[in-house]
Amino acid sequence: MMIHQQWRLGLVGVGLLSAATHSAAFDQAEIERGEYLSRAGDCVACHTAPDGVPFAGGLAVDSPFGAIFSTNITPDPETGIGHYTRDEFAAALRDGVRADGKKLYPAMPYPAYARITDEDIDALYAYFMEGVEPVKNEPERTDLSFPFNQRWGIGAWNWLFASAEPFTPDETQSDELNRGAYLVQGLGHCGSCHTNRGLFFQEKSLTGGDSDYLGGETLEGWYAPSLRGGGGDHPVARWSEQDIVDYLATGRNDHSAVVGEMTSVVAHSTSRLNEEDLQAIARYLKSLSGPEGEGPAREQAGEATQAMLTRGDVEDDLGARLYLDNCNACHFADGKGAPQVFPSLVGSSLVNAEDPTGIIRVILAGARMPSTEQRPEALAMPDFAWRLSNDEVAEVANFVRSAWGNEGSEISAGQVADVRDELPEDRPTSAPTYID
Repeated sequence: MMIHQQWRLGLVGVGLLSAATHSAAFDQAEIERGEYLSRAGDCVACHTAPDGVPFAGGLAVDSPFGAIFSTNITPDPETGIGHYTRDEFAAALRDGVRADGKKLYPAMPYPAYARITDEDIDALYAYFMEGVEPVKNEPERTDLSFPFNQRWGIGAWNWLFASAEPFTPDETQSDELNRGAYLVQGLGHCGSCHTNRGLFFQEKSLTGGDSDYLGGETLEGWYAPSLRGGGGDHPVARWSEQDIVDYLATGRNDHSAVVGEMTSVVAHSTSRLNEEDLQAIARYLKSLSGPEGEGPAREQAGEATQAMLTRGDVEDDLGARLYLDNCNACHFADGKGAPQVFPSLVGSSLVNAEDPTGIIRVILAGARMPSTEQRPEALAMPDFAWRLSNDEVAEVANFVRSAWGNEGSEISAGQVADVRDELPEDRPTSAPTYID
């Protein structure tokens, strides 16, 4: 479910204007339901610039084809979507077509939003027309290089890879499972980050019936792990339903904590969902996953690493020494950290990811959990860029990626240097406090 804003952009395009008008006669309950659904769709995350007004657009997101700027989706009639009719609004969400007939870039997850029901479209329309304050703001226009600036080509992409099929409940499944499938496949558009992409950057599957769906993907160095399971090494396979609920509601559970783009998803979206919907999502994901458990081989490897660190037998292992000096106080000799506080490194998808950019970035720049209603404390891991050289970061990362039965590939100091060069200039230069 994590990680990458560019594939969560809603209503991406420019000039979302139409000569049509909308009715202001919306029921308050429908407006409130639309607000809840907008949280499920995480609209605010992509349509709000840093320090900007919610939904007023202007967020610049890097894509493989260039920078894409999110649009103003407040009901301002000149710079927003205030002139959109209900049907034009639905077409933008489901079909990726603007009110003026031009096609939206598929960075907007309309292949997933196509599954939104008519009733939920109505509620979302009510909320954006009457529950959101209009803001006059003209975001920077998206200007991709040739041939990606040729929007007519999106029609062919849609014909090949998009689906306009609405969600149809599976009569053989419970209402709870169908609700979970609807949220994951539709509004939640989890596949936008967690489904492997093909040659034309299309999601290889849009529904749970295909094994590619939610099978895991790497986007800009952050690994969005498989949510299907297929073995004990996948998070959903090892987690209970309550673990998944805790993770989505608070950004942490007894095993892990969010990093990267998933932090924003939890802060703005999943932590705002009710318990019933979180349970439905968890049950649906578990229905796709494999068996729980880490397996005897990993348990034995974990015991060996723990014994070595506990004895302090690290004279000939620089990575292990660096771990004891910098990481052991929180993650401990067993690598499992503290439940709900410090995430486990054992079997972690971030630690074991094929692309090591994510783990390098966390070591260099640190990470902070989101503050949520259930867990308002924003626990943080300090940054170590000020303390460790590129060689030292590579050594400690390689130790973590091979300890306790982990199987990550080796990282070089050059890879660390590349990630360090990409860190923001205004990053902290010393370790931050753990709690706000």
